[in-house]
Amino acid sequence: MVRSDLIDRIAEENPGLSRSEVEKVVETFFDAIVTQLNAGGRVELRGFGAFSVRSYRARTGRNPRTGEAVSVEAKSRPFFKPGKAVLTRLNGGS
Repeated sequence: MVRSDLIDRIAEENPGLSRSEVEKVVETFFDAIVTQLNAGGRVELRGFGAFSVRSYRARTGRNPRTGEAVSVEAKSRPFFKPGKAVLTRLNGGS
C-alpha cells in the first residue's frame, strides 16, 4: 500500500470528507511523527506500535565488490516496534 492507496481507503470509509481533506490529515499525521522523531522523541500508537530513533556509530565497512575498506558515517534511523495487537493479527489471531 502506498500513500495514495491509504488516502483513497480513508476517503471511501469517510464519505463526509473530501479527498483533499483526507490528504491533508494524512500529511499532517506523517509530519507530526517525523517532527517528533527528529526532536529525539518517541511516537506510540496504542494497539499498533511505537516509532523511535536508533543511532548508529561511525564504523569501517567493506565495499562488497572490491573488498576495499570504506568509512561509514554515524547516522540515525527510524525504528518501528509493532504492538501486541498487530503481532497477534499477523500471526493468525483475530
